[in-house]
Amino acid sequence: MAPAPDPSESIPSPATSTSVASAEKRDSAIGKLFAVLLAGEFAAFHRLIEESAMAPDVPSRIAIARMAASEVGHFDRLAERVEAMTGLGAAEAVERYRSVFDQYHRATTPKTWYEALVKAYVGDGLAADFYAELSDMLPPDSQAVMAEVMSETANSQFARDQVRAAVEADPSIKSALVLWGRRLLGEAITHAQWVLAAEEEVTDLLFAGASSLTGVAGFFDVVAGKHADRMADLGLD
Repeated sequence: MAPAPDPSESIPSPATSTSVASAEKRDSAIGKLFAVLLAGEFAAFHRLIEESAMAPDVPSRIAIARMAASEVGHFDRLAERVEAMTGLGAAEAVERYRSVFDQYHRATTPKTWYEALVKAYVGDGLAADFYAELSDMLPPDSQAVMAEVMSETANSQFARDQVRAAVEADPSIKSALVLWGRRLLGEAITHAQWVLAAEEEVTDLLFAGASSLTGVAGFFDVVAGKHADRMADLGLD
């Protein structure tokens, strides 16, 4: 006669239950993070297209179009992950977070082609900085997705070259572009803080350990430092 099964074998241990709950909470936070990034890619694509109307020539429009095409590729990759992790379709995820990006872009609408170029270059760099600073907080599979969709692209280098050449040719435009760069950083930080304040799960995922306020402040200090280096690359230090 077979021995009766031990009831304890079918009951998860407290440690196992805690581990499963922790993994589920982490995955939920990563799904929300990717949904935020998805909305950002959507907004970036449309703004690049709109702002390309200021381009003075066909080569410049082609360069902007290539940046926009990169955003579409990133969008599709993120949409796959968001649906797999949260069950949200791309449109639903974008609608959930688009307002904060719309507000950012309304506050940073360029008035000149060179302001548009600085915005394109700085925006691409901020995405790269975000990835570099936060990827270690994510599991390997999510790190790979972040590396693919957030790393700096070669397509923005044309913006740097055009701005540097313009400042060298006409130094009088430099001071206004320096102030513009500061405004872009300030608005980006403000709107990122709004997202983090609204999504505590994401904040806990990225900054758990260090008191959240300390972790967030330290992160933005690093981003500001890298932004200064990027402005110097533009000839705007």
